[in-house]
Amino acid sequence: MNPTLQLHDLGQSLWLDNITRGILTNGTLRHYIGDLSVTGLTSNPSIFDLAIKNSDFYDDAIRQKTKEGKTGERLFFELAIEDLAQAADLFRPIHEATAGVDGWVSLEVSPLLAYDAASTVKAAVALRAQAHRHNVFIKIPGTNEGLAAIEDTIFAGVPVNVTLLFSSAQYIAAAQAYLRGVERRIAAGLDPTVRSVASMFISRWDKAVMGKVPEELQNRLGIAIAARTYKAYRELLASPRLEKAVNAGAQPQRMLWASTGTKDPQASDVLYIEALAAPDTINTIPEKTLLAFADHGTLRGVMPVDGGNAETVIAEFAKAGIDDQQLGVDLQREGADDFVASWKDLLACIQAKTTTLKAA
Repeated sequence: MNPTLQLHDLGQSLWLDNITRGILTNGTLRHYIGDLSVTGLTSNPSIFDLAIKNSDFYDDAIRQKTKEGKTGERLFFELAIEDLAQAADLFRPIHEATAGVDGWVSLEVSPLLAYDAASTVKAAVALRAQAHRHNVFIKIPGTNEGLAAIEDTIFAGVPVNVTLLFSSAQYIAAAQAYLRGVERRIAAGLDPTVRSVASMFISRWDKAVMGKVPEELQNRLGIAIAARTYKAYRELLASPRLEKAVNAGAQPQRMLWASTGTKDPQASDVLYIEALAAPDTINTIPEKTLLAFADHGTLRGVMPVDGGNAETVIAEFAKAGIDDQQLGVDLQREGADDFVASWKDLLACIQAKTTTLKAA
């Protein structure tokens, strides 16, 4: 059996961590949906930056929108929403067949709004309306400053992909923000069926400690952190608080594994896909990693709901001088900074492309 189908049958959704106008127009995404069990996708500024910079698929649209006086963020969001709306339409049958559990695409609010909760909520509502699709998540960072925006965005009825989570503590805070938003809707007599996913970044843990720990610990920290967080996730799914919300019509927030491409060239190129197999989760996978797993991946087992030996492994890293709590905080801050840098690079790319096209 195709290994991607095995994961799908296990109860894990496979989403593509990529979008370009090319894979939409040449049938590649349709192939991944039909043959590799891909049931959603995620995007970020870096993905769009590379797509716009390294192809001419966007040139005609940029020319036209520039003539209409559109620049900067406004121009970008129009390009991105055109792509994501087309992808959302491809996933719509899955979305409808799963009653909204699956078949989603994700669009990120401007990272420049990271410290402005009110503006983030306003932007999330506007982007959702502009996309005009039921199966579009708006991505909001799960930073301390982002928690209020997540709660208020859920209360506003906008589905949220909480991004930039690195630890079980950060996951729990994001899950509680989601629940507060849902509980407020219940109290207000509003429909509580507002979907959300919580995106845990995995491989950056191992990249951060590469060369700083004994060889036998290499490429083990991210998986241990994921296992610890999966335990917290399963505990929340079984909690009376969530049960009460579900009985009122709410839907559980789903766990999503992000940053699952292998960073270490000496490690298996499907390391994190095989290790993070778990029911009731999503794995968003870089295109290269998806194809590698479809070619030679193996379903080796399922993550234990009790975290397995995660705490023992994390304790070994502590002995090696790694403070996982502080590192989780540092990784989230660095991730937020990287998002801002990628956003600025994206806007610079669009400006450069605009200038080049005008000159031509």
